[in-house]
Amino acid sequence: MYDEIIKEIKVNLGQNNELNRKYLSSQIEKYKDHPYGYEIIKEISRMMWDCLSEEEKAQYIEISENETPIIDVLEEIYPYIENGEYEYALNILTGFMDTFPPMFEDDKVSEYHYFTNPLEEEIFNRYIGAKKVVRYIPDNQPLLDLYYAYGFLLLESKKLDESEEYLKKALKINPISSRILLELCEIYKIKTPSFNKFFMYATQALEYAYYPHDIARSYRNLGYFYIEENDLKTAAGLFNYSMKYELSPLAYNELQYIKSKGGDIDLTREECESILKSKNIQVDANPFITETLEKLANHYDSEHLFHQALYFYELLFDLTNDMAVLEKMENIQRII
Repeated sequence: MYDEIIKEIKVNLGQNNELNRKYLSSQIEKYKDHPYGYEIIKEISRMMWDCLSEEEKAQYIEISENETPIIDVLEEIYPYIENGEYEYALNILTGFMDTFPPMFEDDKVSEYHYFTNPLEEEIFNRYIGAKKVVRYIPDNQPLLDLYYAYGFLLLESKKLDESEEYLKKALKINPISSRILLELCEIYKIKTPSFNKFFMYATQALEYAYYPHDIARSYRNLGYFYIEENDLKTAAGLFNYSMKYELSPLAYNELQYIKSKGGDIDLTREECESILKSKNIQVDANPFITETLEKLANHYDSEHLFHQALYFYELLFDLTNDMAVLEKMENIQRII
């Protein structure tokens, strides 16, 4: 039904943009009460954009770029978050959210996403995939960061239900974001008597992670899960292995706790890997991610897009410590 209506509207468009705009306006009125009215009107609005002259488009873009309330409020609260003044930042953001209108919400036809880089989109397409038409949230409307920041601050204030609500809004925009999944882990560590959700989100975060500290944090979360399961051997393997990616005092403290309970914490890297494999836990970064990073870096390198290539080579090197990758990075740095 929706596709047929849109096809009919497009067929009736001509070469005169002024007449097209008048026609499209009439179609908005015609379909406003239709079951797919919301989706139809959004698509008509996109057609209206195509009817604007380049000058009109430029004027609109200039106005929209100057009006960035989300960016403005995030820039206001970030210094307070960095200084640990979470309550003050939360008060500012709560005042903003109380008057914030819904934006870029999924409908019957479209789903809205934002990915930080092409790697994230590749991960999304591989492991989740779109069920509707994908539309991208523009860079000047960082809705993902807004929901994540609000969810984080609510979590710090122990407002777990509200935090979960906004972190899930952020996750809907970017379903493969390890940082969001790891914040949700913190909620399920506290909120539920069962650790099923906690384990699920920690496992997903590990699968999608491409920063070493996210991989380390995922292993620590899984280690905490196995402590609660009283499987100290697996927990020790996880906390030990996490320090391959981040030398965290949190891991050290948990290992000392395991030792105090009689657990063996003096494990070799090979022993840790064996323990992880025995539990079907991913060892190191997801191979799909390292392979995709290599492909992206090589592609940009071959196209002489050196800054983009360097970005992906750096991500790859942080995960692999591959000296051949380091050599490519040094070659690019000499060029740029």
